[in-house]
Parts: sequence; C-alpha cells; structure tokens
Amino acid sequence: MSYKLLEYEGYTFRVFNNVYEPAEDTFLLADNLDSRSDDVVLDMGTGCGILAVLIASNARRVVAVDVNPHAVRCARVNGGINEVSKKINVIQGDLFEPIKEDEIFNLILFNAPYLPVKENERTEWIDYAWVGGEKGRTIIDRFILSAPRYLKTDGRILLVQSTLSDVDETLEKLNSQGLNTSIVGQTKVAFETITLIRAGKQRN
Repeated sequence: MSYKLLEYEGYTFRVFNNVYEPAEDTFLLADNLDSRSDDVVLDMGTGCGILAVLIASNARRVVAVDVNPHAVRCARVNGGINEVSKKINVIQGDLFEPIKEDEIFNLILFNAPYLPVKENERTEWIDYAWVGGEKGRTIIDRFILSAPRYLKTDGRILLVQSTLSDVDETLEKLNSQGLNTSIVGQTKVAFETITLIRAGKQRN
C-alpha cells in the first residue's frame, strides 16, 4: 500500500492513501495533550494514529477508534513503528459503537468531522474524516450525547472543531451534559478558525 511519511516530535508515521493526513487541527490537539501516567485514553477518529502514539508514550493504555478500515490498519502500523503497540488497542467502528458499555476513560480525544458538507457527498473512506453534515454538526452532536457516560468522574474531553460548525452551540450542549467547558487553543486557517475545546466533569 502506498503512503506518505510524516515526522513529528521525533516520531515517524506512515499515512496510507484514503487516510486523513495530519493537518492544523491535528497539531492543535497534539500540542495540547495533557496525559498522566495512569490515564486510560480514548482516541476517537484516530486516523493514522498520530495522537494515540503520542499519548501512549505517557498514558497507561489507549483505545483508538476509527470508522475507516484503512485508518485502522494505518494506526496499527504506526503503533508498531513507534514501539507502542502493546499500549494501543485499535478498533474499527462508528463513534462509541465498538466501546464496551462499562468502559470509562480519563481522557477522550476527538478531532471531529466538522465541515458543512451533505452526507451523501461521501465517495471515499477518507471523506468520513471531515464530512459533518449540512451544518457540520452531525457527528459532533452524536459524540456529545454519548461521550459523558464514558468519562470518569475527574475525566476530561479534548474536542477539535471549526468555527464553521458553531463552537458556541458545542459549548452549550456540553454544558447541558453537566460538563464545564473552556477554549484552550485556536488556529486560524483560510476561511475558518480551528478551535480546541476542553470539557470536564470537574472545574477546569
């Protein structure tokens, strides 16, 4: 399988065709990872596995999920290349569907599909990485409804989205789920601002 090579912070990653290539949104999250040595982490929409690999260097265990089978294979390869395979379990599925109901996490990461694009415009597996429905919120809203039940009492969520998909609405919906929220980082790119939201069950 053909791939691109990516170097980041001393790590090497292969990015297969039909897998999202890390970009500004990925690196905004990567630059703000705050793992602890005893953390169990969920990397939702893992893509090539870059965030899972980075956080596995410190966290106790990582579960990485992606709906794209090419991404699942890619993330497993990158776990091996960077010698953290034993700490990462990469599984295929749609959001929380493959996660056990009684499994909970200290940290949940999600670089969400946030671009306003009609669902029926998906033609390739890679499209799942950015197609967010007509308002860019289809996947974000589903995530918000389910995520809190998989979060430990002192757990936190790091969620990336664009101003194109209404950051204020995301903050309101996270608050309505009993989470405290804050914006911890932003990056301006072309016609949008990529925003990193932190949400937790305790005061941020």
